Amino acid sequence: MDRPRLYSDLAPWFHLLTAPQDYAVEADFYTRVLTESSEIPVASVLELGSGGGNNASHMKDRFELTLTDLSEEMLAVSRSVNPEIEHVAGDMRTLRLGRAFDGVFVHDAIDYMTTVEDLGAAIETAFVHCAPGGAALFAPDHVAETFAAATEDGGHDCADGRGLRYLEWTWDPDPSDDTYRADFAYLLRKATGEVEIVHDCHTCGLFPRARWLELIETAGFRAELRDG
Repeated sequence: MDRPRLYSDLAPWFHLLTAPQDYAVEADFYTRVLTESSEIPVASVLELGSGGGNNASHMKDRFELTLTDLSEEMLAVSRSVNPEIEHVAGDMRTLRLGRAFDGVFVHDAIDYMTTVEDLGAAIETAFVHCAPGGAALFAPDHVAETFAAATEDGGHDCADGRGLRYLEWTWDPDPSDDTYRADFAYLLRKATGEVEIVHDCHTCGLFPRARWLELIETAGFRAELRDG
């Protein structure tokens, strides 16, 4: 799996593209879904593909979190805002920690599962780490039935003089396969005032709801849809 530059050499710019403070409402929704869906009290939560720790920065007030990500660079970004939380390097398709959690949370990092086999493996990892009666929440950006091409822009500045602005173009080059593309153009203003332009391509999985539900139930969960 090729990693976009945002999760490797450009990771120090991540919080200027998407800032932790913008996630309060979203994180509250995920917290409520996990607690309402579980048959047991949810105290401990494993997040697979935790990225820059944006959701975790809000959810840590409610849960004891363990954050995992494939990218060491992104774990470093997350530690900058969540220094008190356990961080573990690992691939959500193969990770095995040897312990169970009351809840498992997988945000949009699940989008990078571009084959049915990879998606099934990630869901199986969630099941292996979920305590009996606990809940797992998968939150992909898109499913096949509702996907639509779109553009989005934004960005942030920080006190050291750096700033980032982006244009995101989400589109599907081949509607007959199970992937779509998100092309990002970043304008990176360095502390010196120099501005660099970078193109970063993200290839993501796009599966119908029925496939998601099938894989979730095959792993051993009881599947249900929740709209946010």
